[in-house]
Amino acid sequence: MSFATLIVPCWLAFSFAWSWPDQPAKGSAEGLHGVVASAEGHASTVGIDILKRGGNSVDAAVAVALALAVTFPTAGNLGGGGFMLVRMADGRSETIDYREVAPAAATRNMYLDAKGDLVPDGSLLGHKAAAVPGTVAGLALALERFGTMKWAEVVEPARKLADEGFVVSHEFAKDLRESEVLAQFPESRRTFLNDGRFHEEGSRFRQPELAATLQRLADDGPREFYEGRTARLIVQDMEANGGLITLEDLKNYKPVTRDPLRGTYREYTIITMPPPSSGGIALVEMLNILEGYDLAKLGHNSPEACHLLIEAMRRAFADRAEFLGDPDFVEIPTQGLTSKAYAKRLAETIDRSRATPSNRIGHGNPAAYESPQTTHFSIVDTAGNAVANTYTLNTEYGCGVTVRGAGFLLNNEMDDFTTKPGALNAYGLIQGERNAVAPRKRPLSSMTPTVVLKDRKLFLVVGSPGGPMIINTVLQVIINVADHGMNIQQAIGAPRIHHQWQPDTIRYEPRGLAADVLDALRLKGHRLVEPSKAKPFGDAQGLIVDPTSGLRFGASDRRGRGQAIGY
Repeated sequence: MSFATLIVPCWLAFSFAWSWPDQPAKGSAEGLHGVVASAEGHASTVGIDILKRGGNSVDAAVAVALALAVTFPTAGNLGGGGFMLVRMADGRSETIDYREVAPAAATRNMYLDAKGDLVPDGSLLGHKAAAVPGTVAGLALALERFGTMKWAEVVEPARKLADEGFVVSHEFAKDLRESEVLAQFPESRRTFLNDGRFHEEGSRFRQPELAATLQRLADDGPREFYEGRTARLIVQDMEANGGLITLEDLKNYKPVTRDPLRGTYREYTIITMPPPSSGGIALVEMLNILEGYDLAKLGHNSPEACHLLIEAMRRAFADRAEFLGDPDFVEIPTQGLTSKAYAKRLAETIDRSRATPSNRIGHGNPAAYESPQTTHFSIVDTAGNAVANTYTLNTEYGCGVTVRGAGFLLNNEMDDFTTKPGALNAYGLIQGERNAVAPRKRPLSSMTPTVVLKDRKLFLVVGSPGGPMIINTVLQVIINVADHGMNIQQAIGAPRIHHQWQPDTIRYEPRGLAADVLDALRLKGHRLVEPSKAKPFGDAQGLIVDPTSGLRFGASDRRGRGQAIGY
C-alpha cells in the first residue's frame, strides 16, 4: 500500500467515524414480516402487536398514533393534526391531510396590536393559539379507507396505556420537568407536572381523564371527538379562556384526501406530500437541482457536496416563502416548482466556488414551467403496505393547554400562518402572503412523509419532526441512501446540515462536520452558526425493504429516544 492511499481528507475520515459505529446504533431493527419505527418504544410495541394480530400497516399506524398521544405528549396528540401517506402493496397511493384549520372567527390580523405589532406569544401560547384539531378525524378516515380492523380495536392499546399507566423514564421525567410551557396552565401543571411535585423516574404515570376520553372514542366512534362530550369539553375550555374554537368549528372539521406529489431522483421514484405541506414540493425541487451533480463522486459531507446542498436548500426555501399555502385558498404553481427544467434553470444560478447571499436570492419564476415537535413514524407490513405519518402539536406541548376534564393537549398551529408579513414564526421562517390567516384555512406545514420506490417496488419510507428541518432531514436521508450507499441506520444517523434561505446562516450538528469542511465553507462565503446540543436535527424514523431478500430494516434516529421493532 502506497503512502498516498493512506492520505484521506479529514472530512472523509471524520464522516465515516461519526456515521458508522462499530456497534449497531440504538433503535435499529429488522424483520421479514414487518417493521415499526416511531419516536417512543411503547408506541412501536403497540404497532408491532397490531401487525402480529393480522392487522395491516394502516391499522398499526392508527394504533401507534393514538399510543403516542399517551406516551409522547410533547408531540403525539389528539389535539393536533398532520399528514399520512399510504402506499398499498397493489400500487395505490394516497395522502390524508388532517391538518388543523383556523376557527371560523379567525381574522387576518388577529395577532397584531393596535400599532400593528405582533402580540408577544399570541400565536404560540394559550387557547387563542389553537387551531381546530384534525388528528382523530384523519386517523379514522385512514382506517376506513385502508384498514382491516375495527376502530375500537385500534383505540384499545392507547386507552389501556392511559388507564394502567407506564413507567416514567429518566428522559420523560426530564422533559416534563424542564417544560416552561406546561407550568403556565393549571390543568397542564396538574396533569403533567403533578402540581409541581413532578413525576419521578421509575414511578407509574397514569392519565385517567385521557383514558376516559379514549374510552368514549372507542364506544361512540371518532365523531365523538367533534360532536360528543369531548367536543363540549373543548368548547367549554375555549369559552372560559378566550379561545376561538366553537362546537360548529368542530362539527364542520373534515380531513381531505389528496393525490400524492410524485417526482424522480436518478433511478428512484419519490412519492411525497402535496400542499398544504410545503415539504413535498421543496423536497422534489431540491432533488431535481441536485440530480445534475455527481454527489457520490464528491463524497458525503465534503465541502463541495455541502455547498451544493446549501445552495439547493436556499433556492427551494425562497420559493416556499413566496408560493406555498393552502391549495383550497390559493393557486400554487406545483408543476412549475417540481419541473426538471425549472430546477436546471435554478442550478445554473449556483456558483460552485462561492455562496450566493440570500438577499440576492428571491423567488424564481416557476409559472414559466407550468403546463396549460412534531413526530413521525414509518411502518411496513408483511404484504408490503407502507405508511409514512407525520403529525404534530407544532412546538413542544403545543399551546400548553390541557383540555379540562379531557386530558389532552391542544396545538399552537396558528403560528404556522403568516401572522405578520415578513415576520418570523417560531422556527425562524418568513411566511408569505398566500399563507395569511383566514377562517377555515389550513396553515402551511413542513411535514414531509415520503415513500421511495426502486424499480416500482417499495424501497424506502422516511419522515421526521423538526419544523423546517424536516424537509432537509428527509432530503439528506434520501441522498445518503441513493448517492452514498448507506443503509437506513447509517443514513439516518449521519450528520446533517440545514439552511432555510432566511436567516442566511447554516446550522450544523456538534461534531457533525470536520474542521476543514467548516473552513472551506467559510472561504466560500457561507455563514455558519455554532451548533447547540439542545436543538437536535430532527428525529427521523425510517425503513428500507431489501429488494433481494425482502427483509425489512427499520431505524429510529439516535438523536431521539425512539425505537424500531421488527418481526
